[in-house]
Formats: sequence, C-alpha cells, structure tokens
Amino acid sequence: MHTILPHLLRRTVKVAVVGCGGTGSAVISGLPHLHQALLAYGHPSGLYVTVMDGDRISATNCVRQPFSASEIGLFKSVVLINRLNLFWGLDWEAVPQHVNANHDLRNDFDLVIGCVDSRAARAKIHETVRRLGTPQEYRRSHLIWAQCKARWSAAPVSDFGRRSR
Repeated sequence: MHTILPHLLRRTVKVAVVGCGGTGSAVISGLPHLHQALLAYGHPSGLYVTVMDGDRISATNCVRQPFSASEIGLFKSVVLINRLNLFWGLDWEAVPQHVNANHDLRNDFDLVIGCVDSRAARAKIHETVRRLGTPQEYRRSHLIWAQCKARWSAAPVSDFGRRSR
C-alpha cells in the first residue's frame, strides 16, 4: 500500500530530476502538468523542481532529444528549465552540474528522480539519497527512476541494490 506523507500535502513538494537527456527531458516536460493538477485539486503550492545535468547540447542530441541546432553548446538543464519557466510561469531551478563527488544533492528534496544512463551516476544518486535520510524516511519519501539499457524500472530506493543494473 502506498501512502502520502502528510507534510507533502501541506507544503511545496521539492523534486530533483538528475539527468535531462532523452528520458529526463520527457519526465521534466510532464512535471508542469502534475504541478498544475496539484494546484487545481487544492494543494497549497504544488511542485518546486530542480533539474541537474552538466551535459551540453550536441548535434546528435538534436536528433533524438527536444533540442534544436541553435542550442548546441548550451547546458541541457538550463535550456529545459528556461522553456518551462517561460511557458508555465514557473520559477524552477537548473543546476548545470553533474551529481558526483564534487557536487552532491542537497538534503531538502522530497523526491529524487534519476534519469541517467550510467551505473556510476545511478550509484552516486543512490548513495547520496541513502546518506541524506533515515532508513524509513528515505524508503518512504524518495523514488528513483532509472533507464536501464532499453527498459525502464521504477523502484523504491530501498530496492535499488537488489535490481540488476
């Protein structure tokens, strides 16, 4: 049975999306709809999203991701967040850095969505989320989505180490 933690119904839900390539850009583009739905159903403030990705747009990204040739060389995270903020009137945040040993996740996120394509990046997200909360809190309030080769898997963080990567 899934339950919503009571504090998520009373305040802004802080979401981190790590990675904004093909999978991440699709996930990110759906979050404003969720934000608007929350507000329409009476949530006091909806979502606040922070997108983290240190990759820059390349010509090959323009073929399979929602970027254009005029954006080549810009940070993916900044381009996507600027689009959403302008269109939806949001004030969401882009962090144009990779989550790694030099740049960590903050400890104030309610939900961490990992949209990365390497084992090392997924391991870093897992390690960081696990370290930031008590075992019960992190099992109940964080979810990691990972793209694994050609298939999706969504699992509570506590199941992270038990799945084939």
